[in-house]
Amino acid sequence: MRLPPLSSLRAFEAAVRHGGFARAAEELALTPNAVAHQVKQLEAWLDVRLFDRHARGVLPTAAGRDYAAAIAELFAQLETATRALKSRHDDRVVTVTAIPSFVSRWLMPRLTTLAERHPEVEVRVLAGVQPVDLARGEADVAIRLGPGPYPGLAAEVLIEEDFVAVASRAFLAARAPLCQPAELVERRVPLLHDEIVPEIPAQIDWPRWLRAVGVTPPRRLSGHLFSHTYLTLEAAMAGQGVAIASHATLGDAVRAGLLTPLFGGLAVRGPYRYHLLTRPGAEERPAVAAVCAWLREEAARAR
Repeated sequence: MRLPPLSSLRAFEAAVRHGGFARAAEELALTPNAVAHQVKQLEAWLDVRLFDRHARGVLPTAAGRDYAAAIAELFAQLETATRALKSRHDDRVVTVTAIPSFVSRWLMPRLTTLAERHPEVEVRVLAGVQPVDLARGEADVAIRLGPGPYPGLAAEVLIEEDFVAVASRAFLAARAPLCQPAELVERRVPLLHDEIVPEIPAQIDWPRWLRAVGVTPPRRLSGHLFSHTYLTLEAAMAGQGVAIASHATLGDAVRAGLLTPLFGGLAVRGPYRYHLLTRPGAEERPAVAAVCAWLREEAARAR
């Protein structure tokens, strides 16, 4: 059986998904009129009305909704097959994804050792808060911060999170010694805050950290607020205040003398863990297996 034009199918599926021609046109880099024309062509080819046209816009018919759902599933299968084929074609490239702070503070400084051990492997790093779809081949390896479980994926705990308070030596030298966590509140010490993101709502922040060490936080804790932990730590290294961070995101800042743990390294266990995630069978590719083995070794060394 002869199939409809692929361009018309793409335009139609996007129009249903976006609820109209204008937003579909933005995705496809076309004009709304061009999308409308493609949909009309498809309707003529099928001899079926796919949209009801109204003065305020368009709505898919029942037949149109069913057809769009079937097409979307086929497109997803085609995308997965294409990604898998490209991966097999160039087995050297491994795409790794993680949140920005973990990438910048933990992963990137260690990539040199991977290159020395496996010069044949090329790593593509994706940094983002929104998780990518491993099942659809958007990445080969994910290091995801969360509670788990992760159904349908091969998952293992890579790193636990323990949060400590840190500051620069210059910041601490300019003040009387901080001996107890309660002094942070009593002396109104400048505190540096991470913005809590919806994906990890229970993450340790200053109020949670203080309560965990036996200090009742005031109703409002002043201080600068940053969108990512790596920015908060940059501010701490610049002497702007005291931050809290996990050992994973601190990286080598303590060993290099850029930050100093307070209160003897008093730590609070976080509610989440970094998990190493792959699609089942992904480590059958030698390059993916090499990257995963290297990540496990680096995590063990960091512990």
